[in-house]
Amino acid sequence: MAWKISGKGDAQAGEWTGFLDTGVKVEGTLEVDGTFRFDANMKGTIISRELLLVGESAKIEGQIEGNQVVVAGRVDGVIFAKGRVEIQPKGVVTGEIHTPTLSIEPGGVFDGRCHMLSSKESTQPLTIPVRAAVPQQS
Repeated sequence: MAWKISGKGDAQAGEWTGFLDTGVKVEGTLEVDGTFRFDANMKGTIISRELLLVGESAKIEGQIEGNQVVVAGRVDGVIFAKGRVEIQPKGVVTGEIHTPTLSIEPGGVFDGRCHMLSSKESTQPLTIPVRAAVPQQS
């Protein structure tokens, strides 16, 4: 299931679109315009066209695609950012980050791989190779 949340017309930079607070569980794809704060639990994909704030109580398992992503909670998966990824003091990211700019504040945790892209490369579509699992024969 895909959800799209947007304000009046096209969201302008800095315009708050909304938030999901603690106690909410989401599965699937969430698309947001404008600045959005996420403090809920998520399994799936978040697509953000502006600023995505992952709050301290947030737990995301899946993929984030965005322009600017600020993590103060927990993200297990892959983050693709055209702009910047910032991991705040209580933020934990496990997995991969693809971004031209990464900032980790003291206390922030990143366990995984980072692919630093130039701003030109970040606007190009990204292809990730997938390996097929082949069962071993005895």
